[in-house]
Amino acid sequence: MVAGRIAIKAEQLSRRFGKFTAVDQIFLEIPYGSIFGFLGANGAGKSTTIRMLCGILAASSGSATVAGFDINQEPEKIKEAIGYVSQKFSLYGDLNVLENLSFYGQIYGLTGKALRERIEEVLHITGLDDYRKRLAEHLSGGLKQKLAIANGILHKPRVLFLDEPTAGIDPLSRRMIWDLLLKLSSQGVALFVTTHYMEEAERCHTIAFISHGRILKQGTPGEFKAIAPSLEEAFVVLEGQGASHA
Repeated sequence: MVAGRIAIKAEQLSRRFGKFTAVDQIFLEIPYGSIFGFLGANGAGKSTTIRMLCGILAASSGSATVAGFDINQEPEKIKEAIGYVSQKFSLYGDLNVLENLSFYGQIYGLTGKALRERIEEVLHITGLDDYRKRLAEHLSGGLKQKLAIANGILHKPRVLFLDEPTAGIDPLSRRMIWDLLLKLSSQGVALFVTTHYMEEAERCHTIAFISHGRILKQGTPGEFKAIAPSLEEAFVVLEGQGASHA
């Protein structure tokens, strides 16, 4: 993985459900080694976009590649190349940290020495060394999300999708999660993150605001702040502009 090479590229990507357009001709270009923040209200089109990019949902029109694979022609290859972390912990509460990692590692096709070595690596990367024997159901919210991320990166994905990865956890845990995400991006992983927290959006290299299926603006946090004093105010302005053009 080389920072600067394109991990995700979408051109005029659209998805329609009958007469309803959920995603409307969006353009994206996200390099490896970067954190891309995707922001918008519920129902704006974020989840539909992610499902298309993950090879789960076919596009109605337009095109996109993820990790070099076409979303419509090579969805299974995309699923092997990416990691996905949802806001709901996909963990087995009656298994401890090691057992969860071992289970998910085997799903990814890892076995034997390779699996054991990779588990040790992700325990170190995520700071979960001291919790390896603790049941998942007894972990704090922040540690559960760290374990979810650990599961998601076991197979060394080139692209990692995170859907509101810090929703419902305390501010200290949110900072710890973001320190981990920054570490992963520094290792060349491309991260596609949805979040409702403005302070988290400011830590992304690039952000995009989507409303009613259309991306109203994308750029650096600084470029958004040129519109208004804060990101939150900039999004209010953009939302109003989008509504006026609807």
